[in-house]
Amino acid sequence: MHELLTSHLNAPRWHIAFSGGLDSTVLLHKLVELSRQQTLPALHAVHIHHGLQAAADAWPAHCQTVCDALGVPLTLIHVQVQPGASLEQAARLARYAAFEQVLGVDDVLLTAQHGNDQAETLLFRLLRGAGVRGLAGMPSQRALGQGWLVRPLLGESRAQLEAYAREYGLRAIEDPSNQDLRYSRNYLRQQVVPVLEQRWPQATATIARSAGHLREALNLLDELAMEDLRAATAPGTFDWLGLPSLLLGPLAALSTARQRNALQHWLAPLTRLPDSVHWQGWEDFREAGASARPIWALGDGQIHRGAGRLWWLAPLWQAPTSAVQPWIEGSGSQVLPGNGEVRLAGARPAGRLQIGYRQGGETLALPGRGRRDLKRLLNETGLPAFARGRLPLLFVDGQLQAVANFPGLSASEARLDWLPPTNAQRLR
Repeated sequence: MHELLTSHLNAPRWHIAFSGGLDSTVLLHKLVELSRQQTLPALHAVHIHHGLQAAADAWPAHCQTVCDALGVPLTLIHVQVQPGASLEQAARLARYAAFEQVLGVDDVLLTAQHGNDQAETLLFRLLRGAGVRGLAGMPSQRALGQGWLVRPLLGESRAQLEAYAREYGLRAIEDPSNQDLRYSRNYLRQQVVPVLEQRWPQATATIARSAGHLREALNLLDELAMEDLRAATAPGTFDWLGLPSLLLGPLAALSTARQRNALQHWLAPLTRLPDSVHWQGWEDFREAGASARPIWALGDGQIHRGAGRLWWLAPLWQAPTSAVQPWIEGSGSQVLPGNGEVRLAGARPAGRLQIGYRQGGETLALPGRGRRDLKRLLNETGLPAFARGRLPLLFVDGQLQAVANFPGLSASEARLDWLPPTNAQRLR
């Protein structure tokens, strides 16, 4: 535990995910004890209230009592769990979204998953047909929001934590839902693992150790992925879109297995990874004709194709753009709802200025070229089709005057510079 924490001693703050259960109570107590022996970052407990059961309403008061006794400040956060096929997954997503909001730059979130949790995770994912990435289990640390998620108890067993709690007389909450065998993890913990341990007493420790071996294999696959992605991440003409993208050619030249490995590495920070069934979508996407506009829909966004590249689009980029809006007099820049910001540069045209988007049929009078159809002009630029509907246009007295980020597509010296919306995604 101490060795893992050493690299984070300079963090501004350590947040402890504190449910009030035995595992997080032991973690909190251990950290307080450690803080009495050496200087640590400020400790701060965070309790997430999911509101999924009546019993949970009493837990914040218990957590506050424990934190007061240990001298650790506590923050209570209420979250709304979205309905879905898996309540466990929905609660987890809501919980980690809340933790991300709490973490400042380089802050650390400490969670209490232990060796038994690691073994159960591997069994659960094995039964779902996971590959090496899934079977590698929970990493001891990873990036989360602006900071880090660290699991310092992965090397300890549930029995060790229970013994620690008895030694120090720690009181903990017992979540009634932990007895509900409808939840897969509870079933594994109560019905499967005890049977395994009757035959193999060290089963959970051995399974957790296997997860460690698979984590090492995953690290090697990640090294191969980074090598394979090097050629595919060369700069492109439309990097100003600010979107994650890869050159399709170098990627398609790899074997199918290496394509999947490289894409998994690239997609991991962006979305939930596709299962074996949904990988067929990648093959259809890759093999689509040059004139096609294929879309590969994933859990948290879409991949589009354009300009010889594949592009990751978060939901923000899939939302419709707003209607025409007038230019605010006297301002040099203007925020576009859901679509970033534009700045007006060069000589300001006389007349009524508006910012709008393509509706179809627009034409632009270009010096020396006459009036040209906007659709044809954009075809000449090679701008990916998905970006054309979001590209801001400058209108003067109802006539198209300039196309954002293309200085050559302007009827005068006026220029419209567009800073597209960010495509930020939560780390998964």
